[in-house]
Amino acid sequence: MDFWTLFPRCVPLVGVVHLDPLPGAPRWRGDWDAVEGAARRDAETLADAGADAIVVENFGDVPFYAESVPPVAVAAMTALTQAVREQTGGDIPLGVNVLRNDACAALAIATVAGADFIRVNVHAGAMVTDQGIVQGRAAETLRERARIGSSALIFADVAVKHAAQLGANVPIEELAAEAYERGLADALIVTGPGTGKQTPRDDVARVRRALPDAPVLVGSGVTVDDVADVARIADGAIVGTALKEDGRVANPVDSTRATAFFAACPRDQRKPRARG
Repeated sequence: MDFWTLFPRCVPLVGVVHLDPLPGAPRWRGDWDAVEGAARRDAETLADAGADAIVVENFGDVPFYAESVPPVAVAAMTALTQAVREQTGGDIPLGVNVLRNDACAALAIATVAGADFIRVNVHAGAMVTDQGIVQGRAAETLRERARIGSSALIFADVAVKHAAQLGANVPIEELAAEAYERGLADALIVTGPGTGKQTPRDDVARVRRALPDAPVLVGSGVTVDDVADVARIADGAIVGTALKEDGRVANPVDSTRATAFFAACPRDQRKPRARG
């Protein structure tokens, strides 16, 4: 399977289920039913509003581990990803992002829960983040995917948000090429500087020109006002903040905002670009 097989009919708009704090996290409130209920509610709202896919991430687990998360987080995310799949009927593609950068855990969760892709914040190279230096481990991730027989695609961030390059200021085209051609990512994500911050359109265009065969997604800052424009320049978009109540990332998904967002760029207007 590749990106074009997973999304054959339209440029996908991917909604995010930001999980509440999980067991073991500093803000865990001790109420598992509430965490699962919130995940199910947001997933159902996204699916009903018209999302083409959903990605589940442990957004509430701040401060994040730089790399490996504890076993309890993996167990919790597996259960919640399965709950999201059940809630949506398994009808739309599902992804997993284990923050800050535990790609092997994401692969394990995706394999057990039946998810279709994972997001990896730093797949190649190294970035300076609030967790310290986070290093890409593409070699380990690709070999682990083969070892466990996973079919999950790898969506890799390029110059990920909430981070800065380590050392030399490498052009975004080169960072993208490292992730895609040497790191063997299945799709690339270009973001703005932070959650909910607009992605520079020039960055998207530069990556697309440098790697014309690579699927390129916009990973932050897409709104109801510009989603149609984004769908014309990218192969997909991931949206979280713009769909939340009052546009605040910590709030639940708002049905009215989500429905308006997906309606602003109907599927029949989002044609996959020609390839080859």
